[in-house]
Amino acid sequence: MHFNQLLRERYSIREYKPLKVSKALVIEVLEAGRMAPSAANRQPWNFILVSDEKNLSQLKEAYDREWFKNVPQMIVVCGNHEESWKRSMDQKDHCDVDAAIAIDHMTLRATELGLGTCWVCHFNPDIVRKVLQLPEHIEPIALLPLGYPVENNAPAKKRKAFSEVAFEEVFGTPLKK
Repeated sequence: MHFNQLLRERYSIREYKPLKVSKALVIEVLEAGRMAPSAANRQPWNFILVSDEKNLSQLKEAYDREWFKNVPQMIVVCGNHEESWKRSMDQKDHCDVDAAIAIDHMTLRATELGLGTCWVCHFNPDIVRKVLQLPEHIEPIALLPLGYPVENNAPAKKRKAFSEVAFEEVFGTPLKK
């Protein structure tokens, strides 16, 4: 699949077939995250695959949505604040940024492999911390359900106009194509 096609076809899947993804394909997705760039190449992420029904059931309590109760597997993306790069001028911690890049790589690779994902950030981190036994410096950043979509028809993307987001030289001066 060409990259531009991949960008247009990736969308959030909220209905999965009740099938587990093979370990080989999961590793392909995780490897895409591992290969992502990070600030100062610190790679402050951890990816936790959760497939066991008991663990999945407990994690599903962290995000109370009907569709989420049926996800067959998930990857929990965590950030390590002890390893992440901090900007010297204001100590801006780039852990979230680095994790987001890794997540994006994983969602795109999953799409390329015919798998579905949905980037979930609205969850109870205390539940996730407890279930996964995370140390204090490891933050659960996102839950990434992974599975085979029931349907795979990418809806049309709704995006702001190019002129609203791309500027030239200074903020507010539209970039001319």
